[in-house]
Amino acid sequence: MTEARVLIVEDEPIIAEDIASALRTNDFDVSAIAYSMEDALEELKNNQPDLVLLDINLNGSEEGIEIAKVINEKYALPFVFLTSYSDKITLQHAKSTEPSGYVVKPFSEAGLYATLEIALYNHAQKNKHRFPDINLEHINKTLPTQISEREFTVVELIYAGKTNNQIAEDLFVSINTVKAHIKNIYLKLNTDSRSTLILRLRELMLL
Repeated sequence: MTEARVLIVEDEPIIAEDIASALRTNDFDVSAIAYSMEDALEELKNNQPDLVLLDINLNGSEEGIEIAKVINEKYALPFVFLTSYSDKITLQHAKSTEPSGYVVKPFSEAGLYATLEIALYNHAQKNKHRFPDINLEHINKTLPTQISEREFTVVELIYAGKTNNQIAEDLFVSINTVKAHIKNIYLKLNTDSRSTLILRLRELMLL
């Protein structure tokens, strides 16, 4: 899949499935649904997403906060808190993990999409200064099959945290054209998701 992959961590199955259905009809794909902290950590380890939609209160406790800490320590992925609770104490605990967004249930689909898009973009911009800028000539030196200038433009937009629809709008092309470019990019850089692509690009720039 070329869409941004979202791990949904939500202990209420009906809500989780509703979210998954909504995301799959928009500019996202669902990497998995985790109903517990144990499931979430397993997915992060073996099926890393591009973004995590994370319920703060799992099984009656703030396990979502603990998952967020692990994400920050080990994976450096953007995550958005999803919760029915908006009291000051919960918000303070949530803020301490520096989430990329915060959605209070009940929520609108449009609001959810916008929050996820902003989360991807803000996370990319926040981490931009920590790594060298990507460079087409430098990257192509190490690839058996070089990426084209047009593909590199798509790469730059992914690296900047843009979704497929946003890339299509920026380049004035169809969504199918964007997906085709991303599939070729994944093949040439031996990756299968946005998160692995970004990691690969950072590795290549350090060579």
